Amino acid sequence: MAVIDADTITAIATPPGKGGVGIIRLSGDKALSIAESITQKKLKPRFAHFCGFYQNKNPNDDNLLDEGVAIYFKAPHSFTGEDIVELQAHGGPVILDAIVTECIRLGARMARPGEYSERAFLNDKIDLAQAEAIADLIDSASIEAARNASRSLQGEFSRRIDLVSSEITELRIFVEAAIDFPDEEIDFLNDGRVSEKLQAIINNTNKLLDNADQGRILREGMNVVIAGKPNAGKSSLLNTLAGYESAIVTDIAGTTRDILKEQILIDGMPLHIIDTAGLRESPDLVEQEGIKRAWQAIEDADCILLVIDSSDNNQENSSWPEFTSRLKRTDHLAIVRNKCDLSGIKPGIDQNDDGATVITLSAKKQQGIELLRDHLKQLAGLKQHSESGITARRRHIEALKKTLGHLQDGMMQLTEAGAGELLAEDLRYSQQTLGEITGKMTADELLGEIFSSFCIGK
Repeated sequence: MAVIDADTITAIATPPGKGGVGIIRLSGDKALSIAESITQKKLKPRFAHFCGFYQNKNPNDDNLLDEGVAIYFKAPHSFTGEDIVELQAHGGPVILDAIVTECIRLGARMARPGEYSERAFLNDKIDLAQAEAIADLIDSASIEAARNASRSLQGEFSRRIDLVSSEITELRIFVEAAIDFPDEEIDFLNDGRVSEKLQAIINNTNKLLDNADQGRILREGMNVVIAGKPNAGKSSLLNTLAGYESAIVTDIAGTTRDILKEQILIDGMPLHIIDTAGLRESPDLVEQEGIKRAWQAIEDADCILLVIDSSDNNQENSSWPEFTSRLKRTDHLAIVRNKCDLSGIKPGIDQNDDGATVITLSAKKQQGIELLRDHLKQLAGLKQHSESGITARRRHIEALKKTLGHLQDGMMQLTEAGAGELLAEDLRYSQQTLGEITGKMTADELLGEIFSSFCIGK
């Protein structure tokens, strides 16, 4: 665990530029004395004091910088767990910089990015997942993302992590007791309760992973890959979604030879649209490289739009099993039957016999595009309004995947090898990996990387 810096820190907590109000924040042992020197007032905890802000400890008109409000939060009942004072002045950069300069002259130093939240974490006011939720709340691009971040900030994500961790603890106690006391004749390896409990933990971890991945998509935006055979209308679909001519569109197959990326907003949430080279056998080395990159983008996609030319019987009547067989999962696949203006098929949305979503539209004539946009919003979680949504980052996803891997390895040790000691070890590893999410088992280097992405005033 990192050592808490004893310095008193200061920073402007409001965004750069001009505004009606600007806030300077002080945190640390000297926060109160510095603030009282600037305001020339005795500050009571949790009381809004109207006062002047002075330079050089001299309350006269020549040294008056501004007038505003000072609020003192006494430790440990503050955001950082330390003494905090907020000085609320007029929001001009010159005024705010002058007050910060006076704070530094009186013994404070400039805060590092994220240092306030870091101190809150180190003083056990919040855990690491809650600290990251602060930044996610500030950066929210949609109201659903903001709701998710707010729930995580209130501890919902951490509560679910702790719930799974406590279930692992209970199972570890039973397994390790059976190992340590073999004379008690507890044959836990053949006891169905152990495998049942372990499977329940795996199921709960899977649910949490799905929830976290949905939160990641709302936070970062969804990677949507447009794939299909040459001349199916992939680039036309990209241009329609982007709202301008981003990709070259011709009747010549193989025009797109590399992946093209565009970012669009749907109700405030970013979608990263990727147009890929047409998937086919090609003797052209450049096109082969484009096709290779296309498959890599498909593997990393949150959503795949498989574009089919509905006016081409060769494409329309083919389910293209060689494409779907290469996918690791198909629940994120939607089939887009393009060029309905040429085929005469009405725009619409349905499901095929395999349960895949099928959207019929015309990218060129912009018919049925709203159906596609609604489908993308549904996948991204913008229309779910779930009470269980949380915000999550890629490191959370990776930690949950590693946890799940350890749990699944433990199940294999239990059911196939009958190795109780190895099961206990896998349970221990899974619990350690979960601890990385909330910061209960975190390296100092990871803390520095996380908090350095925060704004100065947080």
